[in-house]
Amino acid sequence: MYTSGVERPSSLQRSSKMKSFITNTLSDFFFEYETPRQVLVRNRRVGVVCRLIQLGVLAYIIGWVFIYEKGYQSSDTAVGSVLTKMKGVGYTNVTGEERIWDVADYVFPVQGDSSFVVMTNYIMTKGQKIEKCSEPPNSKNRCSSDADCEGSSERTGDGHMTGKCLVNTTKMCEVLAWCPVEDDGSIPDPALLMSAENFTLFIKNTINFPAYDVTRCNLVEGIDNQYIKSCLYDPKTSPLCPIFRLGDLVQMSGFNFAAIAKVGGAIGIIIDWTCNLDHDQSDCKPIYSFHGLYGNPDEADTARASVGYNFRYAKHYMEDTQEKRTLLKVFGIRFDIIVRSVARKFDIIPTLTAIGSGVGIFGVATVVCDLILLYLLPKREFYNNMKFKVTETMEKEPLDEFKSEKEVSKKHSEEVLVHHEAPLSES
Repeated sequence: MYTSGVERPSSLQRSSKMKSFITNTLSDFFFEYETPRQVLVRNRRVGVVCRLIQLGVLAYIIGWVFIYEKGYQSSDTAVGSVLTKMKGVGYTNVTGEERIWDVADYVFPVQGDSSFVVMTNYIMTKGQKIEKCSEPPNSKNRCSSDADCEGSSERTGDGHMTGKCLVNTTKMCEVLAWCPVEDDGSIPDPALLMSAENFTLFIKNTINFPAYDVTRCNLVEGIDNQYIKSCLYDPKTSPLCPIFRLGDLVQMSGFNFAAIAKVGGAIGIIIDWTCNLDHDQSDCKPIYSFHGLYGNPDEADTARASVGYNFRYAKHYMEDTQEKRTLLKVFGIRFDIIVRSVARKFDIIPTLTAIGSGVGIFGVATVVCDLILLYLLPKREFYNNMKFKVTETMEKEPLDEFKSEKEVSKKHSEEVLVHHEAPLSES
């Protein structure tokens, strides 16, 4: 049996060595710095390749990241509203019936929304009331007997079929519908409201960039009541005027007004706010552009389906206790006002991120040049020996339980140094 007196010195020695080990490890961690060894290669071809790659990376960082993509700025999109107002009076004379059309008649809806329709042509069916009558001549429901008119209704029909064929008159099926039924087989040409070409559209657009607390309106500095009364938008002479002539809008979007007025169409008005808030806020101004969205009737292909834009609108009224209505098939130009916005301002975080990513990309040059040196050049074995230091396996010293391999390696290096220095001192 071992006594406690024999074990105590060994325990104290182990504790002292553990303390020394921990102290040395912490000291090495906090007070030593390791850096990779660099090899200077004097090779013109590799040097030129390295500098060309670094130059390309530098051009990418400066030209693309910072100048084109504005990598040194943060960005924000705006929230805003669009208000519109139409002005103009139209005149029509259809079969001797004169009529005046104002904003309340030809704009749908009348509230001044960012998406609206201006009527340019129409087919009017007056005095309709619910009763039994014949389908119009251009209908598909032709018949020769009552058997051809069986069923409730057709998807493209005008009402509920009664099952009776009007053989002696129209040779069409009888329907319960709003009669007389609309006959839209012939569209007025030219358009009845060609005067809409001279109507004007006023646009008021206000936006706010929440991240920068900046609010802008398309009625920018220099646009006052006196200017608005006399200005009309022109992309060259008056690019900031918020009043647009409909004929000019149609022309700038690529449409022909006479053609689009006949069957309708759609035009997109883009208000682009691209603002650099590192400059003065007064430099943040809108840019307008105009695009034909669909249904361009100026194309030569007349066999296309669903050309133009139209919808039906009814005005109901009472006459001798009988409900009646006036039905309008409206052909018009639909305007969709679309606001696109982005504001940019200097921010240190994206700047540092862009610089950091650029510095990281510089490592591509090192990788490419290493591949050339180690695998492509004739002297690749020489460069491989210069780049990688291979050490022979040293004789293993018996390691103390708390003595690190790093300390043993350090001791071995000191011995090697003394071994090499000894001859120099003798000489």
